[in-house]
Formats: sequence, C-alpha cells, structure tokens
Amino acid sequence: MIYNSDSVNKIIEESIKHNWDLPALSDYKGITLYYRDVARRIAKIHIVLEEVGVKRGDKIAICSRNQANWAVVFLACLTYGAVPVPILHEFKPSSIEHIVNHSDSKIFFAGSAILEGVTLTHMPKLSATILLDDFSLVQTKDTNGYKAMEHLNELFGKKFPKSFKQESICYEEESSRDELAMINYTSGTSGFSKGVMIPYRAILSNVLFAAEVMPQVKDGSNVVSILPTAHMYGMMFEFLYEFCVGAHVHFLTRVPSPSVIVKAFEEIKPKIIISVPLVIEKIYKNRLQPFLKTPGVRFLLRLPIADKKIKTQINDTLTNSFGGEFEEVIIGGAAFNKDADSFFNSIGFRYTVGYGMTECAPIIAYADWKEKKVGSCGKAAPRMEIRIDSDDPMKIPGEIHVKGDNTMLGYYKNEQATKESFTDDGWMRTGDLGLVDSDGYLYIKGRSKSMILGPSGQNIYPEEIESVINNMPYVVESLVIEDDGKLVALIYPDIESAMNEGLTTQEMILAKMKENMAIVNEEMPNYSKISDVRIMPEEFEKTPKRSIKRYIYQN
Repeated sequence: MIYNSDSVNKIIEESIKHNWDLPALSDYKGITLYYRDVARRIAKIHIVLEEVGVKRGDKIAICSRNQANWAVVFLACLTYGAVPVPILHEFKPSSIEHIVNHSDSKIFFAGSAILEGVTLTHMPKLSATILLDDFSLVQTKDTNGYKAMEHLNELFGKKFPKSFKQESICYEEESSRDELAMINYTSGTSGFSKGVMIPYRAILSNVLFAAEVMPQVKDGSNVVSILPTAHMYGMMFEFLYEFCVGAHVHFLTRVPSPSVIVKAFEEIKPKIIISVPLVIEKIYKNRLQPFLKTPGVRFLLRLPIADKKIKTQINDTLTNSFGGEFEEVIIGGAAFNKDADSFFNSIGFRYTVGYGMTECAPIIAYADWKEKKVGSCGKAAPRMEIRIDSDDPMKIPGEIHVKGDNTMLGYYKNEQATKESFTDDGWMRTGDLGLVDSDGYLYIKGRSKSMILGPSGQNIYPEEIESVINNMPYVVESLVIEDDGKLVALIYPDIESAMNEGLTTQEMILAKMKENMAIVNEEMPNYSKISDVRIMPEEFEKTPKRSIKRYIYQN
C-alpha cells in the first residue's frame, strides 16, 4: 500500500515505518535486511555524506552487481537529496570512469570487482570512494571522511541519543516535481553516452502506476530481482516499487542462468515476475517447442478436446516453474517473438507485454494480461499520452511521440540531444515506429533507435560496435543484428582491396573477418561480443539519407 502519493521520499519513509519488522532486501542465499536494518544503514550513510560535504543535488555514482547494499545506497541518495548515478557493472573500466567523470559524481560506491578494474586517479573529481560490499572507505580527499568512518557508531549515537525508532525517521521531501532525482546512462562509451535526467515526478508516476496495476504486490510479498538494478526497468519494478509497498526483494547476486532462475522462483514463489523477452523466448524454444513438435503431441493438438487438455497441462507446468503464485509476468524491454506471443496467449498463460524506455523511467504503455492483445504492448499508461506521427496512425506507421509525467528532463550536459528529442509542441520523440488501433492499443512496428536488449536486460547499441568493426581491415560497412539471442555482424567487405592483398576466395575473406571480430570483441563487454560473422554480397540498402535500412536485415 502507498501511504503518501505526493512525495517519493515520504513514500519511502512511510513504508519503512509501517513495515519496520518485515524483511526488505535479501541477497539470494545470503544476508537479509529488515526494513529497520535498511533505515539504520540509510541513517549512517547520511552521516557519512554530510561529513564529506555532499550537498543536495550532488551526484553519487553506484556500480556493482545486484545486491542489497546497492539498494540501500540508492535509497540513501534519494532520501538525502543527492542524485544517484547507477552504472551497469558490465561496462568496461574505461566506460565506468567516463560516466563517473561526465556525471560530476563526488562519491563512488563500487563493488570489489569494479574497484579491481578501474583506476581511481582517472576520476579526479571524486571526493571519496567507498566499497559497497562492506561500506569500508577506500579513499577520500577529506580527512573528515576518515574520521566519520572511524567514529561512525559514535556519530550515530550522538544523532540518535535515546534510540533509533520509526519516529526517528524524517526524510526531506523533494523540492519540486521537476527536481532532478537520478541520472541513468544509456551507454558507457564517450561517443554515445547519454545521461538521462529523470525527475522526481517520473519516479513518483511510475511508482503510482505499479501500485495501480499490481495491487497484489504488498507488504510481505516476495519478488525476485533478475534484471540489473542499474537498468531502469529492473530498478523500478523489481526493487523500488516493491520497497515502497513493504514487499521482500530477493536479489540474484550473480548472472542468473535459466536453471538458477527457475530454482529461485520455485523457492521464493514471487508475487509478480518482471522479465525481458529473451528469458521467456528461451523457455518457449528450448522447453516447449521440442515437446510441441513431437508427432503424438502434434496429432493431439489437432483434436479440439485433447488440444484444450494439453494446453492446460502445459500452462500448469509453466506456471509452476515460475513458482506458481505470481499474478502476472510482465515482459518488456524489447519486441516479443510473435510465435511465442501467440502460443502463450493460446494456453492462457498469465503474461502481458509492456512498452517503455529509460527516458520515461520507464513505463509508456501497458495492459493487464486479461485485457492484452496479441502483438500489442498495451495502451498509454496512467499520466501518459501517446500519439503517432502519421497521416493515418491506424494504418501507416509513424514515430511514437509521448507526453506526460514520466518523461525525462533531458540529457545531462547535452543540450543538442535534448533539443532533438522533443518536438516543437513539447512531445518526446521515442525513435520507435508504431500504430494504434481504435481501442488505443499500441503496436510497435520498428525501432529506429536500433537498440538491442542483452540477455540480462542490458542496452546494446549496435552503432557502437559497428564503429569499431568499420575500422577493421577490408570492411566497407557493417550492421550488427540479433539472431536467436546472439549478436551477428553482417559485413560488406572491400573485395578489391582484399583480392589485391591475396584474399582471393570468399572463405579467405570470411576467415579474415573472423580474425577482425576477435579483435573487436576484446574491446566489448561480454554482452556486446559478436558471436558470428556473415558476408554480404552487395552494399546494404539505404534510405535517401544514406542510412542503412536496418529493419530489412533484422527481420
């Protein structure tokens, strides 16, 4: 239950007070923090931030794998009035350093694996670096930081001389709806980095949206956090909303394999499941399709009575594999496979497909599983509007424009990109193409932004990879696409130059391109590595602006 609908920080405060003795955050197979424990840790972090001179609006970078302490620091930043800057732990060290510097972060909370890779002297603006695993101080430019950490319990006792209770908590409200709450970077590399400035109104609107569509998630409910907490989708709907209503969040602290996910679901029995399409599609392809293609099952599926019985059995088995107690599986982050969509709908599986983006923190469109339409990603979410930039929005695809509380303020220190992202009449350009039907349901027809969703919810921007590939020997141009969950590089080679250098057959050229990819992959995080190379026999088809028509090759 949401106890205050006007302020994010007051919602957090009231949730802690009302759920004081309930479990709040757990590392799967590890520690569990109760709401009272989270409150105590927040209070101690506030003391440290104050001692090292952090002021309202100062930026604080957070980078580690999913864990309870990540959530504690994020909450501490918001309730202090600082601006958290979540960074995907899978970014390369140079990319992490770039974001810390670009965001003007003063404090850096990082996991041990992150600190082993980065060079602190490359981030000269930092006032202090703190190990997220145990909150130990790694370095600080201010002697007050060392004193605060050494005497933290003493300082805590002075601040709360009698005892630390529910009534001890009083978080300051955000100063306005448009106050900057957080910055979420869409990419790690300097050439493509965009720091999305998310205001408090967007976080509040998304929390209220979740409360309106997921009332079954409440105090005592279990939820499993699979997606990266540094990713807006996972952060909002697998952690922040749940904390605001007193639920118990279980973080899978390592990269979750399908077997680990299934085991966690069976043990924890989550009330709601947030997923990216790849997870559901893998279950469909690897577990269900082989069964459905067996001769006996194919025969029975043609018989009306047997067909219904088999589909009911499949639905029951699938539901149990997700813990059996969820109200709904919400799929988002990328387009959902049409065959899988149709099949899951036909068996009555409780799922729906939504639409959102970091720039909307993240929700744009949604429909409950009972009201969804196959192929659609729902209708405009509460406090949001959608329009299609087309002469006939029901028949001719156009760019999807959105307006409402969820939209960003703009891109940090990038006025040009901010200006290009909004129309003259104030609508935000999504860069995606779509249609709407007569009932207001949205259908995505193309993603002009070309973003690919990684296996754990990471945003992969193919242009970044292509810019590296195009600098490789004998490459004229390239296109990175997704195929069966893997990244594939389509390359149009410089045949003339290759032949002049003795590469006289297609096999020799392909072998050279695979050597090139090995070099490219050394520069990429694991989720952005190229798995296969295909040689294109002719130049890619282009638009009048000489941009490659990506949708032709992705399909």
